[in-house]
Amino acid sequence: MKEIKAVIQPHRLPKIRSALRNIKAFPGMTVSKVEGCGHYVAKPAQGIREELTDYSPKVHIEIIVPDEMLEGVLQIIVEVGHTGQVGDGIVWVTPVERFIRLSEQIKVIDC
Repeated sequence: MKEIKAVIQPHRLPKIRSALRNIKAFPGMTVSKVEGCGHYVAKPAQGIREELTDYSPKVHIEIIVPDEMLEGVLQIIVEVGHTGQVGDGIVWVTPVERFIRLSEQIKVIDC
């Protein structure tokens, strides 16, 4: 199993969610509102006020998928999330060693 994490533009979320829901047996996702700044420098901050407000709203998505679903889910996030603009976001994948679904009777899946 793998965990996909993505930080995207908020206005791209509805299209990504809609596309992911079309995947058979899509496991679901967790979505959080976050703020962040990228590696680029838009303009130097002039003072503490600008330094504290130099973040833009983003959406953080977390999805745990079986290995065989990884490429399909990644493709959707990257293609639908991409606008070609600075600040589109980032996507990364990490291995999941263990997975426990709490709604089931303590079903532990060693990955």
